[in-house]
Amino acid sequence: QVQLVESGGGLVQPGGSLRLSCAASGSIGSIDVMAWYRRTPGKQRELVASVTFGGSTNYADSVKGRFTISRDIAKNTVYLQMNSLKPEDTAVYYCNVVAGWGSTKYAYWGQGTQVTVSS
Repeated sequence: QVQLVESGGGLVQPGGSLRLSCAASGSIGSIDVMAWYRRTPGKQRELVASVTFGGSTNYADSVKGRFTISRDIAKNTVYLQMNSLKPEDTAVYYCNVVAGWGSTKYAYWGQGTQVTVSS
């Protein structure tokens, strides 16, 4: 059974930083993509950042230059370093991993971690 365990959320003042972590465990197979999404009340879940197995990254325009996604392949772990946080970054952040064997891939989700940016 695959599990994604997230950590690192919390309350931070505007301009502050947080680092989210997501560790995948279990028989996950080969990881294609690791990503972070977020959702605020009344809005759809949106992609924040993603990183492929090869290391290619993609960011939402709203976080470019402030957030950095990275991964540790050996540990099946993905990180999201969030700097210069703004109140509009307040959301529940979800880890997503696409992985499997051969042509059979599955999307796995973490339980979500709350990030609140407020003074």
